[in-house]
Amino acid sequence: MSKTQTTCAVYSCNTSKAEAEKKAASALSHAELKAEIRRLAKEKNAVIMAHYYVNGEVQDIADFIGDSLALAQQAAKTDADIIVLCGVHFMGETAAILCPDKKVLVPDPAATCSLAESCPADEFAAFVAAHPGHTVVSYVNTTAATKAVTDVVVTSSNARQIVESLPEDAPIIFGPDQNLGAYINSLTGRNMILWNGACHVHARFSVEKILALKAEHPDAKILVHPECKGPVVKLADKVGSTAALLKFAIADEAKEFIVATESGILHEMQKSAPEKTFIPAPPDDSTCACNECEYMKMVTLEKLYRCLRDEQPIVTVPADIAAKAIKPIERMLSISKQLGL
Repeated sequence: MSKTQTTCAVYSCNTSKAEAEKKAASALSHAELKAEIRRLAKEKNAVIMAHYYVNGEVQDIADFIGDSLALAQQAAKTDADIIVLCGVHFMGETAAILCPDKKVLVPDPAATCSLAESCPADEFAAFVAAHPGHTVVSYVNTTAATKAVTDVVVTSSNARQIVESLPEDAPIIFGPDQNLGAYINSLTGRNMILWNGACHVHARFSVEKILALKAEHPDAKILVHPECKGPVVKLADKVGSTAALLKFAIADEAKEFIVATESGILHEMQKSAPEKTFIPAPPDDSTCACNECEYMKMVTLEKLYRCLRDEQPIVTVPADIAAKAIKPIERMLSISKQLGL
């Protein structure tokens, strides 16, 4: 994570004290950890927000769970004094930009995002400069510094609608996810210039392994996130954001689903539709039965407890970057509200 892109204030303590505190947290039982987290959240007027991809036990203790759009919308309207963002680092940055008067914490500042890291702000700025006159549309999975050279931010929940809201003849740069950008091009008939980036989780799904699962479960419907590669997307019965796939799985009459997105969403799917079966699509480079984001899984109950207890690490975004990045984020929220998203 580049120091020029983001700053994160990290708890300052000597090694022995840090080790002692970590050991103390580890000594708490699972039930005690959860009780302490809830006590601290109430005491400090803190709201715990979690993405669908983090560990299920973290999702269960959160005040609010959602995809990137929902987390941004919730952060923008919360009256809590402290926001604890359980997800990857750019999500904490987004909350900090939207809520400069609040303390924003992340349980592990090292939980980065491969997609965000695939689009360094300086390189993206040069790319934008090389294509003057283009509207710059950036996926929310970007650092604050990359958002600062963006005209409007999108998520997988609203990318199509926001692109369609732009003038038909407007030349557009879309970054950083080339798979999502190509999918939006196919839906809208646009010819956006795509940055060459990808999510390491969604790029790992293979047509062959999904077809093998389909052969084993012929009645299962295939749910695919649009960050997946084009050939995988073509297999889908439903393509959509994490929230859209969850909504479809709950409402649809099918009893089995093959899910091609980060496997953390299966926790909420199973809770919401316990009578149905959800089968994670495996990655193409492993014998593992599911495809996980190792960064999302860095967020644990112990780290959440220590984060709330110490009110650290704090996410901060340099003022000059925040002043630029807030504009495309607010534009996204405004368009989404107008469109009822």
